[in-house]
Amino acid sequence: NIFVLTKLKLKYAPSCRYAAVRKLYDPSDSYSPLDESLILYFSSPRSFTGEDIIELHTHGSRAVVQGVLSALSSLSTTSNINIRPAERGEFTSRAYSNNKLELTQVEALADLIVADTSQQRKQALLQLDGRLSRLYESWRTILTKGLAHAEAVIDFGDDEDLMGEDENMDGAGQEDVWTSMRDDIVSLRMGMEEHLRDGKRGEITRDGVRVAIVGPPNAGKSSLLNLLARREAAIVSPIAGTTRDVVEVNMDLGGVRCTVSDTAGLRDEVRLCVCVW
Repeated sequence: NIFVLTKLKLKYAPSCRYAAVRKLYDPSDSYSPLDESLILYFSSPRSFTGEDIIELHTHGSRAVVQGVLSALSSLSTTSNINIRPAERGEFTSRAYSNNKLELTQVEALADLIVADTSQQRKQALLQLDGRLSRLYESWRTILTKGLAHAEAVIDFGDDEDLMGEDENMDGAGQEDVWTSMRDDIVSLRMGMEEHLRDGKRGEITRDGVRVAIVGPPNAGKSSLLNLLARREAAIVSPIAGTTRDVVEVNMDLGGVRCTVSDTAGLRDEVRLCVCVW
C-alpha cells in the first residue's frame, strides 16, 4: 500500500492512523497532478478488514474520481500490482474472514447500511456492538459445560471424584453433578424463552409493518393517508371512487418503518378500518 502511494508521487507517506493532506500525481501521464487529497493509512491488524488499508479522500468531481481510478488502474500493468475495484460487500467479507467481525455483526452492519428509521439504526448499532454475540456465546458456554459434565458422569461414573463423602452413599456425587447441571440448563432455557418472548419486536423494527386503510368510498381514507404522510400523496375528491389503485407510502411512524396503503372504497356497508399485517 505504501508502494502504491509512492507511485502516486507522494513526497511523504502519512503516518499510520494519522490523517495527512497530500498531492496525488498520475504516473501514466508524466506525473501530472490529480488532486490534493486527505490520506489515511491503517496497518494490519488494526483496520476494518485486518489488512493494510489506504483511504484516499479526494474531491468528488467526476474528473478527479475518474483520474485517480485511472491512475490506480494503470499501476496494474506498469508496476505489476493487482489493483481492482472491490466487489460488493468484499470489505465486510474480508473482515469476517479475518475474525474482525462475527456473523451477527455482519448482519447488523447490513441492517445499519439500509436503515430508514431511528429505531432501525439504534437496533443495528446495538447488535454491531457485539451484545447479541456475547449473549449467544454465554449460552454456548453453558451448553458446552453441561455436555462435558454429562459425558463425565456417563464415562467415569465410578470415579472417586464423583462419589459422595460417605463411601456407602454410592452415586451421591453423581446426583449432585446432575442436579447442578439440570439447574443450569433449566435456567438457560428460561433465559432463551424470555429472549424469544419479545413480540418479534426486532423483526418488526428491521422489516417494518404494512398498514392498509380500508373502508367505503368517501370515508376519508386518502385524507388520512395524506395526513400521515404530511403531503399530497393521494388525490382527494368529493367524487366517490377517485382512488382506483392501491397508493403506497413509506413513512417513519415513531421510529418504525411503515408502508401505508390507501385502497379503493368498498361498496358494501363496511366501516373505515385499518388493517395491519
